[in-house]
Amino acid sequence: DDAGVEPNATAPLVGTLTANPNPYPHLEGCTREIVHYKREDGLDLSGTLWLPPGAQLPLPMLMWTYPREFKTKEAASQVRSSPFKFLRLNWGDPLFHLAEGYAIFEGVPIPIIGEGDAEPNDTYALQLVASAKAAVDAMVDRGVADPQRIAIGGHSYGAFGTANLLSHCSLFCCGIARSGAYNRTLTPFGFQAEERSYWEAQETYTRMSPFSYANQLQAPILLIHGQEDQNSGTHTMQSERYYAALKGHGKTATLVLLPHEAHHYPARESVLHMLAEQSAWLARYLKP
Repeated sequence: DDAGVEPNATAPLVGTLTANPNPYPHLEGCTREIVHYKREDGLDLSGTLWLPPGAQLPLPMLMWTYPREFKTKEAASQVRSSPFKFLRLNWGDPLFHLAEGYAIFEGVPIPIIGEGDAEPNDTYALQLVASAKAAVDAMVDRGVADPQRIAIGGHSYGAFGTANLLSHCSLFCCGIARSGAYNRTLTPFGFQAEERSYWEAQETYTRMSPFSYANQLQAPILLIHGQEDQNSGTHTMQSERYYAALKGHGKTATLVLLPHEAHHYPARESVLHMLAEQSAWLARYLKP
């Protein structure tokens, strides 16, 4: 009960309640922008562009992606990020590489659309490459990225998309694929939003499998996988067999297995190992 208490007329009405330091001081001065652009079929797309402090453009760029299936163009065109969201890094974030001077295009949209009775994955590779080309063109046209120095990466289904892109186009100088699936015949009862079984859509399963095109890989790829991956769609064998196929065709590939890790890597030692491998890979194949 505040009855009889005289208000302090000179007290400020607004004040600072906390004084929390920036948890990521090494990323202070980085800039963020939501970039809007169009795919060749007119589909509106957007992703988040990060630049390191004092960037001298153009820069070598790492794109990070995760393909998604949609039934309408309107759903596929939704903006999924915000320029006002607080930067909070997680163990698998590509933004760590901002500190090494790379531009990062995060959340690069790869919508796979099948309207009406059409199945999205029946045109997977075509839409995958079209979306990636739109992202590359947008970054090059803005003068942000060096077209000869763009890498692609992703985790899980993003790794699957990365391997497919390196097999079906020459847009990227290298790739990073973590905990992915590369042979869809090993996930015969569906995956992601694909509800058909292998026996109902054998051609689609085969065409979507990077394993089927191991002989066509066009750029070096770094494969990272937890040695105890419990995810039904991404058993460790997926990376092991894909790596064997790539090496059998003389392709440039490295396989890193993280002991005791599952589909995600919570151990500090594993995260540091992962970042060290990625950093070395980008220094070798992405830096000028």
